[in-house]
Amino acid sequence: MTKNTMRAISQDTLGEPDVLQEVELDRPEPGGGQILLAVHAAGVNPTDWMHRRLGLFLGEPPFTLGWDVSGVVEAVGFGVSLFKPGDEVFGMLPYPYGAGSHAEYVTGPARAFVPKPAALSHVEAGALPLAALTAWQALVDTAHVQPGQRVLVHAAAGGVGHVAVQIAKARGAYVIGTASAAKHDFVRGVGADEVIDYRTADFVKEARDIDVVLDALGGADRLRSLETLRPGGVLVSILPVDFDEVTERAAELGVRATAVLVEYDQAGMAGIAALVESGQLRAHVSGTYPLAEAAKAHAEGETGRVTGKLVLTVRP
Repeated sequence: MTKNTMRAISQDTLGEPDVLQEVELDRPEPGGGQILLAVHAAGVNPTDWMHRRLGLFLGEPPFTLGWDVSGVVEAVGFGVSLFKPGDEVFGMLPYPYGAGSHAEYVTGPARAFVPKPAALSHVEAGALPLAALTAWQALVDTAHVQPGQRVLVHAAAGGVGHVAVQIAKARGAYVIGTASAAKHDFVRGVGADEVIDYRTADFVKEARDIDVVLDALGGADRLRSLETLRPGGVLVSILPVDFDEVTERAAELGVRATAVLVEYDQAGMAGIAALVESGQLRAHVSGTYPLAEAAKAHAEGETGRVTGKLVLTVRP
């Protein structure tokens, strides 16, 4: 392999994890306003395996997945004044069309990144961006969570969920999470005030007078979640699916429902980094895989049993 090429995970067809293959590609060069990163770690998220199977926003292969990234600036394009080679940064590539972090190198807009907190390893930093920005944009930018409000976080042990619990707590909210019984201690450990076992209890009866619901479930549970809201409350969904029925039902109940599609956001990343530095936010990494074993990471993620995040390690 020459210095002008790199290892990357690519696929030629949509399908199961075994479509993912390690290939050799040309190393990208940063354009104006971009940085070239030597990738050290890259998170794996549900959107990765959804795109692997369905194409979604990316269409037909070939493509390289991955939006989370933590690494070291290798080079900068024209006009970049924020970073220089050697800087350690983390961030999220432009979602949904800017995928490509599951590789040794990747380019992205300089303003998609912020300095990596010294207290975080690259693995921990690589786990955070997409999940944390999703939670931040739902709870802070959209719902404007305030001290004393009651926030219901569904799938609170998941990648977005466990970060959302911490962000809501940092905002001074009273947080209720839903999770299986085996994960209750974990959810309490990241700050939840109450945890509801969605398998044995009816969360609509258990969670009342809620100000904000973070929906990561969809379907009938999303509609039923509207019933937990106090008048004027808001449900924010992080699922890019049809929303008309939810909006209509919300209007009938005197509440509001909206959806967010995560965007790269330097101000949001700066807020996330500040929470990390103050000790209020950490990503729980339940497993790591070398880049070449991306298919195994996808297979584990699709079991639906992962607590927190999975991360691909690209460099030591």
